[in-house]
Amino acid sequence: MAYHGTVTADGPLHRFLSADHARLDALLRQAVAPGGGVDMEVYRGFRGGILRHIGMEERVLMPASKEDRGGEPLPVAARLRVDHHAISLLVIPTPTPGILATLAGILVPHNILEEKEGGFYRECERLAGDGVDALYARMMAVPELPLAAHVDTAEIMAYLARTLDERRRFLASRDA
Repeated sequence: MAYHGTVTADGPLHRFLSADHARLDALLRQAVAPGGGVDMEVYRGFRGGILRHIGMEERVLMPASKEDRGGEPLPVAARLRVDHHAISLLVIPTPTPGILATLAGILVPHNILEEKEGGFYRECERLAGDGVDALYARMMAVPELPLAAHVDTAEIMAYLARTLDERRRFLASRDA
């Protein structure tokens, strides 16, 4: 699922987060159990990992890149935030094969935007300059989140459906 295109001049952020994409992609694939079920133990590792990964980007990289640009977010930040919101909501209900497929469908293009030449990770490293090691240390200090029980209420499912629909409209408006 991870993007593995031409890679040049990777710094510590790019190396770690790209490897984390590969790890999370593998967990998501492995969570699909034989017979169409979900391996909940493997999925738990994916769920905790993706939430920490998003936390690193939302709590450290996005604010730092915005600050480094004089208060202006990177152009890709809005798209990444829309994806992060959808991914974060998708891990709330009990996972199904359909939810896993939806997650994969979001993560493939999302990871490309972050990993590609000139993508989010390289821009964060370029903006950080000599401070990239300190930024990496701040990112690594983001703790794992305690995982709440899955919630399968009608309200959560309706909110998730609205969010995915809003994401589709957002992407369509960008392509228009």
